[in-house]
Amino acid sequence: MKLVKTKDASYTAFNKVFDEHYHTVSGAIEEAFEKHVNALGIENGMHILDFCFGLGYNSIAACKDHKNLQIIGLENDIKIMEAMKNIEIPDILKTEFAPFRNIAENLDITDNNNNRIQILIGDALQKIDELPEFFFDRVFFDPFSPKKQPEMWSEEIFQKIYDKMKSGAKLSTYSCAIQIRKNMISAGFKVIDGPIVGRRSPATIGVK
Repeated sequence: MKLVKTKDASYTAFNKVFDEHYHTVSGAIEEAFEKHVNALGIENGMHILDFCFGLGYNSIAACKDHKNLQIIGLENDIKIMEAMKNIEIPDILKTEFAPFRNIAENLDITDNNNNRIQILIGDALQKIDELPEFFFDRVFFDPFSPKKQPEMWSEEIFQKIYDKMKSGAKLSTYSCAIQIRKNMISAGFKVIDGPIVGRRSPATIGVK
């Protein structure tokens, strides 16, 4: 695994197996805030599913200026989480990131604002079946690209996620591919354009 500094001074990682970066190189933490946290409107006390936790930026960005969040992260690769221990973090997220640096060891950490992040290690396609239905207010959906990891973007997985969400809950993802949006719609989501960050095309928001 190779760490790569992005344009907002935060680091992402390059995965050699999938031949992709975990985040856009225009700004990893910028992406977390703009494509996910700000786009979905996080509120205190929400239940959040972080589908493909990675370096934890999405979940930890959600914790900034919020309290009593209950976040469950799904992650298959413990090594990417181990990188959190020593990675350099810009000032905008440094304070919030600090309590969760050792989450690869503990898998369940609560910060001083009672924001709790729990990690389920394993194949997200299987681990999602262990989660309760009608439970989540927000979902950060952040796998590798449909080209590299097509099994993560099927109608079946969107249906599973949909069933775990409350009525009115929202999902964010960076992809706006036509087939991906069709799969989301087939699963029951109302699909709308998300923000344009780091590239010409918009992200996608799905509403239950």
